[in-house]
Amino acid sequence: MVVLMVLLKVALHWLLSFYKAVRKLKTYGFLHKVPQKSTSNLSKCTTKFQGSAPQSLASNFYGTLLRPTPSHFFPYFMLVAFEGGSLLRALLLLLTSPLLWAFGWRSEVSLRIMVFVTFCGLKTKDVELVSRAVLPKFFLENLHLQGWEVVDLVKGRRVLFCGLPRVMFEGFAKEYLGVSEVLSTELQVVKGSNYFSGFVCCSGLDLKHKGLRMKEVFEEEKADVGLVSSYYNTHDHLLLSHCKACKPPSYYDAFVSCTHEAYIISNTNTTSTMPRDKYPKPLVFHDSRLAFLPTPLSTLSLFLFLPFSIPLSIARIALGILPPYKIMFLLGALTGVHFRLHHHSKNTNTKTADKTHDKKGIVYVCTHRTLLDPVMLATALQRPVPAVTYSLSPISEAIAPMRTVRLTRNRESDSDTMLKLLSQGDLTICPEGTTCREPYLLRFSPLFAELADHIVPVAMDAKGSWFYGTTASGHKGLDPLYFFMNPIPSYRVELLEQVPREMTCAGGLSGSEVANLIQKQLGDSLGFECTGLTRRDKYMMLAGNEGIVKKTKESK
Repeated sequence: MVVLMVLLKVALHWLLSFYKAVRKLKTYGFLHKVPQKSTSNLSKCTTKFQGSAPQSLASNFYGTLLRPTPSHFFPYFMLVAFEGGSLLRALLLLLTSPLLWAFGWRSEVSLRIMVFVTFCGLKTKDVELVSRAVLPKFFLENLHLQGWEVVDLVKGRRVLFCGLPRVMFEGFAKEYLGVSEVLSTELQVVKGSNYFSGFVCCSGLDLKHKGLRMKEVFEEEKADVGLVSSYYNTHDHLLLSHCKACKPPSYYDAFVSCTHEAYIISNTNTTSTMPRDKYPKPLVFHDSRLAFLPTPLSTLSLFLFLPFSIPLSIARIALGILPPYKIMFLLGALTGVHFRLHHHSKNTNTKTADKTHDKKGIVYVCTHRTLLDPVMLATALQRPVPAVTYSLSPISEAIAPMRTVRLTRNRESDSDTMLKLLSQGDLTICPEGTTCREPYLLRFSPLFAELADHIVPVAMDAKGSWFYGTTASGHKGLDPLYFFMNPIPSYRVELLEQVPREMTCAGGLSGSEVANLIQKQLGDSLGFECTGLTRRDKYMMLAGNEGIVKKTKESK
């Protein structure tokens, strides 16, 4: 009898806990749908803003500027664990997801657990690198369009409030959103070291502490505009208390509604994704290995597929090196590689100039998407063409099915090397000097144009659904492995017509003019935007260096 009473009490306790968890999830809006109404109020708010020109704004980050996800902040912590930590740390964070769900994704306990698992033992430098080179891409892709339109109308002071650790999003908020002040969670750093302890600073999550911080920021002057989410909570009430003439708005207000100077952004509209052309600032460089937002379900799928993807990638690389070129297309299709080839000229392997007076080979000028660009060009041409590179890992150099020659970035030495190679036959070159993932072309080096008489532009593009096959701060030797670990890696090679003689240096143009013309031609073919950014710009932003590999004694 006593055992039955104990079991009954335990069952009642678990039922009560489950009921509270469901109520908590419902309160946070995961089980409740806010009725969607007209968006006409947005234009009214825009007109009012333009007339009154507010000079300050206080806004919540999550739900207003950052579109909410069912797992709350979990995907962004997973990015830090995977990119700044290791695969083991990411797996450990994934294993805690059932516990996080039980406590409620938005609860303080869940946030502390994610902070500890993600940051314990990580270097501050590594986390800063991830926040600068990885997270902005995912923040921009998940920005709320209507929320940013309201924020963008405020040209003065912008104060942002968020539960994410400050080190994760402060740089993005100030660089991309023009935020002047960030109020967020502070993390502890072990004294005398540059490592995170995994704990939150005392009262770092406390509501009263944040209220004092906001009072210090605003002092006696309150913000002109308050921006909150339709998932209204006590944190939003605290934020609105520091806005002029504001009162807590109704939970069932319109899509973007105005109550005095308080604006609510509804999260029920799934079409409000930020398009690329409306980004606050163009995203040209980023350095994440993951090509998707790692929610718990997608991360679980990734770990389940990893034992199969690694052997599959090795098999794809081996099949691209050993067999003859004639059966490459068939083998690629059988292993799931999607290869598209477009010819704009039937005579891409012949010269139009007089061969008796010119012994130079053809220079194939390629856009640079991954280290596999010369390999894919050789597959398209059905013959190996030597390639010049600025830096290549020993692994990539060893498995390359064609000859690779390193350049030294010394103009005279590189000119002699390229002239010697051209006298022996054709040559492949990527004048951008480094890879770019986004639909942009970096500045073309004019050296190839000054040396070549026969130029064939080659438009290349690579896509993968799970992994990026490039990195600036990681292990470059694993780039081909990561690219072929995608379930269906895709490559597009488009051979354009040979550049006419009058558009080359032999026709009277300078090397820079020829390089710019070819860059524009390739950009139009791919639908990419041409920029003046260089390799140095990329590595200074993503890795904090100029991207120059130090030579060893053997290479010298």
